[in-house]
Amino acid sequence: MSTNQVILNIRFKIKPGMKESFRDSLFAMIDNFREEPTFVTAIVSDDIDSPNDLVIYEIWQGTRDSWVQEEFPKPYRKEYEETLANLIDDRIVSWLEPIGEWGSQLTNVTR
Repeated sequence: MSTNQVILNIRFKIKPGMKESFRDSLFAMIDNFREEPTFVTAIVSDDIDSPNDLVIYEIWQGTRDSWVQEEFPKPYRKEYEETLANLIDDRIVSWLEPIGEWGSQLTNVTR
């Protein structure tokens, strides 16, 4: 089942004492990409059980390949990527494709 949407679920392991700086950098990047024509939504969450972890959940129109080709090379992303070494210890990226949705209509999935 292809929805022509891709979801990025990214967990950041933030260096101790750097959470606010990281948030500022992340939110500035979101302010840039929220105007992109293929952007659907982003949700940023703190992990209640891991205070130095932060998770972003992004939904985009297109595929993983189209996202990598069109979105990743943007100049604002390069600037953001350059700041991460000083702010995070690790980043875990999951590429997802929606297959069911209840309670909203953010994806192209019908149930």
